[in-house]
Amino acid sequence: MKNRIRISTASLIVPCVVVFSLLKSATITAQTLEAYLSEAAENNPGLKAQYADFEAALQRVPQVSSLPDPSFSFGYFSDPVETRIGPQKARFALTQMFPWFGTLAAQKDVATNMARAKYQAFVDAKNELFFIVKSAYYPLYEVKEMLRLQNENYEILTTYKQLALTAFSNAKGSMVDVIRVDIMIDNTATDIALLKDKIKPLQTAFNNLLNRSESIAINIPDSLDMDSDGTVVSKDNSFAKNPLLTAFDLQIKAAEAQEKAAFRHGLPKFGIGLTYVLVDERTDMNVAGNGKDAWMPMLSMTIPLYRKKYRAAVREARLHQSSFTLQKQNMANELLSAYDLSIYKMESARRLHVLYGAQIAKTHLAINLLHTAYSNSGKDFEEVLRMQQQLLKYEMAKATAVKDYYTAFAKHNYITGK
Repeated sequence: MKNRIRISTASLIVPCVVVFSLLKSATITAQTLEAYLSEAAENNPGLKAQYADFEAALQRVPQVSSLPDPSFSFGYFSDPVETRIGPQKARFALTQMFPWFGTLAAQKDVATNMARAKYQAFVDAKNELFFIVKSAYYPLYEVKEMLRLQNENYEILTTYKQLALTAFSNAKGSMVDVIRVDIMIDNTATDIALLKDKIKPLQTAFNNLLNRSESIAINIPDSLDMDSDGTVVSKDNSFAKNPLLTAFDLQIKAAEAQEKAAFRHGLPKFGIGLTYVLVDERTDMNVAGNGKDAWMPMLSMTIPLYRKKYRAAVREARLHQSSFTLQKQNMANELLSAYDLSIYKMESARRLHVLYGAQIAKTHLAINLLHTAYSNSGKDFEEVLRMQQQLLKYEMAKATAVKDYYTAFAKHNYITGK
């Protein structure tokens, strides 16, 4: 069953003018909140740091997928080594090592999947930021609506005071009625002042999320439609887009690639090289190839005899796979619990909204009847005031239900990665 919330803004009395210079009162479309979310995504330093972390992870890919640097050596003979074709003066050597086949590809898979997991962490941080921004936005709407209601109540009580004074002057009422309404007017003025004080920290917290000046005005809508944000994600497909679970999948893949890389690190590495020997000519005789420089191709191989560290690296990668799998299952359980709770809170807020709407209508009817009876007889003024305060209670609770619904819906979207 769909229930729609339409909250109009009545004219406000003087105490509220200062407050709404902070919260610009206007009819605002749903795009306004979207604009705030975009601004938060662009400016929030925490989200920027998360993206920089992802970009840093990307830089690991070329580091681990490249061949080791070739080695170059030079040797000079302080005492030349005599050979048949002349004395050796110096030696140059260049060597390039190659890991076992597939090692670099496995290391690249590790770095790539870890970078992709970092990106999913960034997406989750963005989604969480959007939820936090919304959670800071809707309480501002609640306070604005409560201020409107309190100011309307202030006007009504002022009218009731005039009514009580008129009844007292006509000998239909008592001075106690005037004092009662005066007490309630003072209470309402204090409530208005407290609500005005509450706006400043809420505004500061919201603007800080957008990384902008705390004094910038925030546009708050005059009304919210409970069904305007669309439908919830079904439970059967609730976490398909959740970036946290996707990140665990990528980390599992990275750990699998790490196992392959660890195994291949325990296999021989090969090297090829070339040595060049600088030879001087003999001066005592002339022989074939006199002074001819020598070239010597080389082949080398590492022998991984000490196996303990390689076996430990393989076990480490397997344990990481097990850890990520268990963490994913734990996260899925937590998300499932949070999903059910968000649905409960949304439905609870919706039902309360329907209840308060019905109670407000009935209370209005009761007030009208009591008001007419008091005008005729001067009796039951205390009941008129009590019902007026009960009406205010229902109206404010209805505004809270709207805030609770939207906050729960924002949590639902964060959980499902919507």
